[in-house]
Amino acid sequence: IDTPGHVDFTVEVERSLRVLDGSVALFCAVGGVEAQSETVWRQAEKYKVPRIAFVNKMDRQGADFFNVYNEIKEKLGANPVPVQIPIGSEETFSGIVDLIEMKAVRWNEDETYGISYSLEDIPSDLVDQAKEWRGKMVEAAAEVDDEILEHYFDDPESITKEQLLAVIRKATIEGTIVPMMCGSAFKNKGVQRLLDAVCAFLPSPLDVGQITGINPVIKKEVKRSPDVSEPLAALAFKIATDPFVGRLAYLRIYSGKIESGEQVYNSRTGKKERISRLYQMHSNKQNPKDEIGAGDICAIVGFKDIRTGDTLCDIKHPIELESMEFPEPVIGIAVEPKSQNDLDRLSNGLSKLAEEDPTFQVSVDPDSGQTVIRGMGELHLEIIVDRLRREFKVECNQGAPQVAYKEAISIPVEHREVFRKQTGGRGKFADIIVRLEPAEDGYAGLEFIDNVKGGNIPREYIPAVQKGFVEVMSNGPLAGFPIESMKVTLLDGSYHAVDSDSLSFEICAKQAFRHAGAKAGPKLLEPVMKLEIVTPEEYMGDII
Repeated sequence: IDTPGHVDFTVEVERSLRVLDGSVALFCAVGGVEAQSETVWRQAEKYKVPRIAFVNKMDRQGADFFNVYNEIKEKLGANPVPVQIPIGSEETFSGIVDLIEMKAVRWNEDETYGISYSLEDIPSDLVDQAKEWRGKMVEAAAEVDDEILEHYFDDPESITKEQLLAVIRKATIEGTIVPMMCGSAFKNKGVQRLLDAVCAFLPSPLDVGQITGINPVIKKEVKRSPDVSEPLAALAFKIATDPFVGRLAYLRIYSGKIESGEQVYNSRTGKKERISRLYQMHSNKQNPKDEIGAGDICAIVGFKDIRTGDTLCDIKHPIELESMEFPEPVIGIAVEPKSQNDLDRLSNGLSKLAEEDPTFQVSVDPDSGQTVIRGMGELHLEIIVDRLRREFKVECNQGAPQVAYKEAISIPVEHREVFRKQTGGRGKFADIIVRLEPAEDGYAGLEFIDNVKGGNIPREYIPAVQKGFVEVMSNGPLAGFPIESMKVTLLDGSYHAVDSDSLSFEICAKQAFRHAGAKAGPKLLEPVMKLEIVTPEEYMGDII
């Protein structure tokens, strides 16, 4: 599973690491450990995913393998153990020294693009450096294995290749070391050895062992082994839309097996889902399968309600696996279709894209009525708008969301309002004396206090006065923006035995606000952002 390195697509990394047993962390030989490298590393640490570090772009100007080694150690707090060192760098990068076999691997500079390579003796100018780094590698292995430790003190040269591979694999799976390699993917140098290392050092599903979940019925912890004979436990980690087969749900099978046409239980919804078809994915190609067993990743179609993070299991043996945590969106833009005829297609497209991507959210602003889409960054939203055009044939206009201003009153004011209306027959009458003032700090909405004494206003009309003020707060006296908060005290008033009713007092309250609000020092409020800054300690002083 390849994941983007851009910060806007953190969700792809999060859900992939949740279901992977091992990973390869790519570092630029020039840039080293970048800000996003630290974020992705923390995600891998959270899910305890064993990893290999691969330093790419060794042929670029400014490439420095050993500088990246130091940065991984210092910035990430990891224990990198080079199992290779480069032969040359920048334009002179021609191969690597394999510290396990103590041989040089050189790639042929011809039209085979690195497909063919040869094993040679280590160049004389690198022999001492290779011995030094092999010593460090053996020392790291000795720290986690007693047998290697004995050989290390007695005769380091007697340690075999097989022993080293086994110990490095064990330490990598335990997370105590990170094997470090290098190459140039563009020129196909070092890639073959990296693939060998994936097989040699990273765990199989059997190495990972049992997974733990919660039985949603009895609320107790249960375990599942990576065995096809166990009850089914699978995690849906991605929802995608395919133009030919429709909606696909990608599953990681942790135990048991899943068969085409069978029914499975969704722990979140408590309902059954029928798997109409089953595919093994190879890039964007679907290979139909009748069944998929524990340890594999597959895609299913034909489901009704499966979301990212749902657990699918055997209905007789329910289990709920740990889901995923997704960050909240950080940026929003307003969108509208260029043609009103596309309104339904825009709504349909946005809802499908939101199903696929948990960090993409769609909402209608209650104040402005605009459709606002939110995501992890500008690039994220650009791609969403591009997909709307390509996949759903919707052209849309984009713009910044309208600022949701609010209003507030700043000074206390007392006011008497008399509402009288005669229409022949029964009329309307209400009389109230109120004090308007700013609400207490931290109070949102209307703070209403009834101070009427002696029954001057009957109790049944008091809620109508409150209702009138609540409704009129949505339209402030200054520019028509909502009032953030306000305190209203009903001091006194009077009524008419025949003409007064609840509606009269409600209308009277609204008129009182319109007349008194303008005298209460109305002010415009702008949104205030709460900003959290995360920085390394050495830059704390400069930032403050």
